Amino acid sequence: MLDVRAKMAKKSGKKGERFNPAIDSVSKAGLPDWLKEAVFYEIYPQSFKDTNGDGIGDIPGIIEKLDYIKELGCNALWLNPCFDSPFGDAGYDVADYYKVAPRYGTNEDLFRLFREAHKREMHVLLDLVPGHTAITHPWFQASMKAERNEFTDRYIWTDNIWTSPKDNACIRGISDRDGSAVTNFFSHQPALNYGYYEITESWQQPMDAPGPRATLEAMKDVMRFWLSGGCDGFRVDMAGSLVKGDPEGKGIQLLWEDVRAFLNKEFPHAAMISEWGEPDRSLQAGFHMDFLLHFGPSHYNDLFRCEEPYFSSRGKGDVKEFVARYLSNYEKTGGKGLICIPSGNHDMDRLARYLTEAESKLAMAFLYTMPGAPFLYYGDEIGMNYVEGLVSKEGGYNRTGSRTPMQWDDTANAGFSAGSPASLYLPIDPSATRPTVKNQAERADSLYHFVKKMIALRKEHPALGNTAGITFTEVSYPLCYERFCDEERLTVTIDPKALTVEIRDGEKTVLSECFR
Repeated sequence: MLDVRAKMAKKSGKKGERFNPAIDSVSKAGLPDWLKEAVFYEIYPQSFKDTNGDGIGDIPGIIEKLDYIKELGCNALWLNPCFDSPFGDAGYDVADYYKVAPRYGTNEDLFRLFREAHKREMHVLLDLVPGHTAITHPWFQASMKAERNEFTDRYIWTDNIWTSPKDNACIRGISDRDGSAVTNFFSHQPALNYGYYEITESWQQPMDAPGPRATLEAMKDVMRFWLSGGCDGFRVDMAGSLVKGDPEGKGIQLLWEDVRAFLNKEFPHAAMISEWGEPDRSLQAGFHMDFLLHFGPSHYNDLFRCEEPYFSSRGKGDVKEFVARYLSNYEKTGGKGLICIPSGNHDMDRLARYLTEAESKLAMAFLYTMPGAPFLYYGDEIGMNYVEGLVSKEGGYNRTGSRTPMQWDDTANAGFSAGSPASLYLPIDPSATRPTVKNQAERADSLYHFVKKMIALRKEHPALGNTAGITFTEVSYPLCYERFCDEERLTVTIDPKALTVEIRDGEKTVLSECFR
């Protein structure tokens, strides 16, 4: 038996004590109350719903579909970047942190989204990109100038055009400034300067130098602006990448502890989730939540996205490494915050590329019976396909096939847009059997209805909640685990080989499904 309670009980000094790190330590983490029951829906704005016929999704379209999302059972949203951008990286190259990209609407549209969500007792997280900007950002335009100014040290520059940073890519020869600018992802995304933890070159600045401190304060101002306007928090892009020369992550932990102190003082109910993939670091640094992701050491791909996924009915997958890593993270975090497992996101292949509809139901049963806040990527609730063979759009490359327009019904453009097919952000899935919300809603045994059932079941049973405990009792085929809290204890059994899932409360059957 792999039991996180047994490991943690040793630390408490009480043999056999039932230990629930998530519940017992939640006050230490300062977890906002609303996160304890949050079920998130991730929206890629340009592909969700277009209301003005230009072929690109917009914020009014999101507002229009809030009731759909709420009816599904989700009570929180994560919006991918919606700030002004040249869109070389789908909005992750920000040109103005204070302005909604015109193609999505206006700042007032976004403020209205916050208000409309709150009316429905829903919360909204924005995507914050603190590690880099677009080269068109005014900060970088000023930083490129040869003469010193307020923004000279807002980015990381070497002291000579012929000098390249050893551990990072760079761009050079783009201005009269004598130096090479460090980049953080694509070559058109210069890295903002939060300093170096270990100084090895004369041009590197410590974290407490004026430039890095000004950068951090500027990012706090950005957060302050949107939180004051009604935003409920942020998902932070590449959260572990900000401090350079920091192999052990000590500097980045200090930085986020600083941000956590700022938020605790001014916005104590604001939620922070990190794109980090190492909960043992990120949650200790002050984030409320971290994802287990397709990159890093989580073995997330073993479940859904590999040659033989665990949830395939072929029964050739392996879940052991995932469970071992999950329990290790669970212990290391000491219960500080939530470890979240998404159905997918804008960077991953769609589930349907690897799993049948029946197998996807098993995957959803797993996602909605695990601890942490669930995250559902738009369209995964209806089994949208990964669309093969698309030309890269806005830096999507192999990810482009997972970013196609939401399929609402059987009208033109699958109900996504009234624009011409040529105007669409990306083509609609051309498959004659493509799933839509309409055809999935009309079929009682659809993935859509099963997702709704699982979200409702999660809300009905405290033991399936975000902060309830977990014990794994069998880690093979089937996968068995117990979820528990003070009110109840449930046993979950998922068997991909048999295409069955069962949830029991002692002798009582809570759920029993076979998908053959």
